[in-house]
Amino acid sequence: MNQAAPDTESAAGHRASALVLALIMALGFAWGVARLAGLRMAPSEWQPATWVDGHAGKLVNAALGTLPGQASVDRWAAALRYRVLGDLGTQVLEGCPGWLFYRDGLRVPAGHAEALAQRVQLMRHWSERLRRSGVQLLVATVPDKSRTQARQLCGLQVAPAALARWDRWYAALQSAGVAHVDVRAQLASLPQAFFRTDVHMAPAGAQRFVDSVAPALLAWLGGPGAQQFATTTGQSAEPRMGDLIVLAGLGQAPEGWRPPLERIIPEHIEAKRSGGLLDDTAPVEVLLAGDSNGLRSGLAERLGRSLGREVWNLSQDGGYFSGAMLAALEREDRWRGHLKVVVWVFSELSLSMPVSADEQRAWAAAQ
Repeated sequence: MNQAAPDTESAAGHRASALVLALIMALGFAWGVARLAGLRMAPSEWQPATWVDGHAGKLVNAALGTLPGQASVDRWAAALRYRVLGDLGTQVLEGCPGWLFYRDGLRVPAGHAEALAQRVQLMRHWSERLRRSGVQLLVATVPDKSRTQARQLCGLQVAPAALARWDRWYAALQSAGVAHVDVRAQLASLPQAFFRTDVHMAPAGAQRFVDSVAPALLAWLGGPGAQQFATTTGQSAEPRMGDLIVLAGLGQAPEGWRPPLERIIPEHIEAKRSGGLLDDTAPVEVLLAGDSNGLRSGLAERLGRSLGREVWNLSQDGGYFSGAMLAALEREDRWRGHLKVVVWVFSELSLSMPVSADEQRAWAAAQ
């Protein structure tokens, strides 16, 4: 009788522990189901290839790895780390005070030479495809911020392989006979070609970039067109959140707990419209196949103003080397017969990034 009570108490304790554990597991399961239900993935992102290269797995891990309140904890941890140590995390570095740089722009990943070589072959294939369609191609690579703002690195070191990347790429363009514009000197001559806390070109840099490529385009197009553009600017400078601040996890941090925001006078450029019933746009002659610079730096609008023609902007956030070009080629039925020029714009950094699944498929289809 004396031994039965402890056994009974032990069994009751085990049942209670099991009940608590089951409840925790049930809550975890419900949380996981809710997170996965809210995960919005395009059908293409569920393809077997996306699981092989790890893309789909990363999206699922990101969805399941976020706990309630974790965003607030992460934000304050990043703010404290910056305030006390001046540390901006694993992806962002600070050069001179207030000047932020993307760490990957200063180095190259393993396998970068092979990635660049494969992209050279894609460039040759796509340029030849456009040539057969009667379309001129102009390549205008955006130099990494660390090149044009080298004076603001303040001791940050750029890997020799990253420094050599540009010359290797432009030698390949020259060898392939593909028209290109080297904008390094033009951008480097400006006091500020890029935003201080962003990887994209500031207004002065974007305009200098367009001024560098427009003469070649105008020669191909036979001179400026008749389309007029209106430019409006703000009355005063406004704070601008830089993407490198966001990347450092400090986008929602209070002032003083993150690098100071840059103040920029906003500018808006748009084609003038008469508003009449016959105010039809002319068939597109110029297409911008760009990366995020084509969106964040207003390249399409600036280019249209310089050319006197509206520019079809297929630029993509996260498009890197090939995203917009693949999108343009997929839409060939929409531009065949009237498109004259494709301006291909992407960041220097994207040349040495790991080859994407879309690029692998494009290369396989080209063989």
